Amino acid sequence: MNREKKLNKPVASFILLTNIIFWPLFLLVGAIRMLGFPAWVFDIMLCISAWSSTFAFGVLFKRIYPGQSFIQFVKDKFKNKLKFSVLFTVSMIQVFIFLLILFFVSNNSEVDSIFTKSSWGMLIYFFFKNLLSGPLGEELGWRGFAQIELQKKYSPLKAAIILGFWWGMWHLPIWFTTGYTGIDLIKYMLFFMISILSTTIIIAAFYNLNQNLIISIVIHQSFNFFIGIINENLVDLIMYNAFLYLAAAVLLIVINPKKVLYGKEDTNINNGKHYMS
Repeated sequence: MNREKKLNKPVASFILLTNIIFWPLFLLVGAIRMLGFPAWVFDIMLCISAWSSTFAFGVLFKRIYPGQSFIQFVKDKFKNKLKFSVLFTVSMIQVFIFLLILFFVSNNSEVDSIFTKSSWGMLIYFFFKNLLSGPLGEELGWRGFAQIELQKKYSPLKAAIILGFWWGMWHLPIWFTTGYTGIDLIKYMLFFMISILSTTIIIAAFYNLNQNLIISIVIHQSFNFFIGIINENLVDLIMYNAFLYLAAAVLLIVINPKKVLYGKEDTNINNGKHYMS
């Protein structure tokens, strides 16, 4: 039996296939909305489309890691014990950002309520819908594979910047469904990319500190969930997130905790272990 040839550019292949899978799924999501299907059908298809990166990674896995088990790979991403200090620190950073945005919104907004969800039931439903259609579907491919794979060649900071750009570009079709045009669309795209790049750097830092994918899932979930429950003009909301998450990312770059982002002792990760270069 002939074995498949190992991919020479696994990350590039992953990003390309992720987009090839995502675009038709996203078009199907749009068609479902236009044809007036029930909301739950739309939510399910939106969730499936968000898993395009996991689908792409699954398809390519045997050519990226010949002889390895996909199931074991996934298990390994969660095997390290969660560090309370890491989880607590990143949670407090995002709660602080959320509270700052609430302060800005409460002072500047003319809406009746600063929250988009009016009941606990709606809030819980949104939480789990958001979890399934974002973090759980995206983090295995983008962080569990691509971030770590790029760190074999680049520092974690440079890897995060490269990955953040392509992760942001993956959202391209979503940008044009916001209804914004002209300067508002440009502002939305700019602030969105700043938010994505900043969040990717934050994820890289804390994920490398703990080496458990739950860390990146929590960061991703908190970002999406908090922004989704605040009732504010979307461009302004993205702007607040962009500058606050950028400030947090810059602070991490300056502090460079345990040299996880860059430096003379750059941390490269191979098979879940640290190698100092």
